[in-house]
Amino acid sequence: MSVGMMTQTSTTDTDETVIVPGLPADDRMGDGFDWMETIESTGWSVLPNWGSEGWDAGAWPLIVFVVARTRDDSGELFGYGTYVEGDTSAHWYRSQAACFEAITAEMFFHWQMGQSDGPADLPATAAELPAADRKPYPGWTP
Repeated sequence: MSVGMMTQTSTTDTDETVIVPGLPADDRMGDGFDWMETIESTGWSVLPNWGSEGWDAGAWPLIVFVVARTRDDSGELFGYGTYVEGDTSAHWYRSQAACFEAITAEMFFHWQMGQSDGPADLPATAAELPAADRKPYPGWTP
């Protein structure tokens, strides 16, 4: 894995201070498609689909999800980031399951708001989605 700029942050699930690949900021010169090009060689990968049926992860070029995975002396770290109309944010987890639940919650919000295409029969909360819909599309790997 080629990694660009590293940054210090805290994991959301365990509140550890960690050094991880930094999420490139939006340069405001283009759109989400241009931002996705900046992801190459940073340790981050664009996440195109989510859940058992491969529903939209975001709504390109306005909403883009990215994921990263790295390791430190204590073990693996799992991150996800978002680009939403030019604003970027990153979240890191020690547990892959916790990261997947956080991604699912954010995906669910965008599906529920009609901002991206998700399951037609959305339950009331993300936690009520079937287990197969709270993880990456089968066969997808960053």
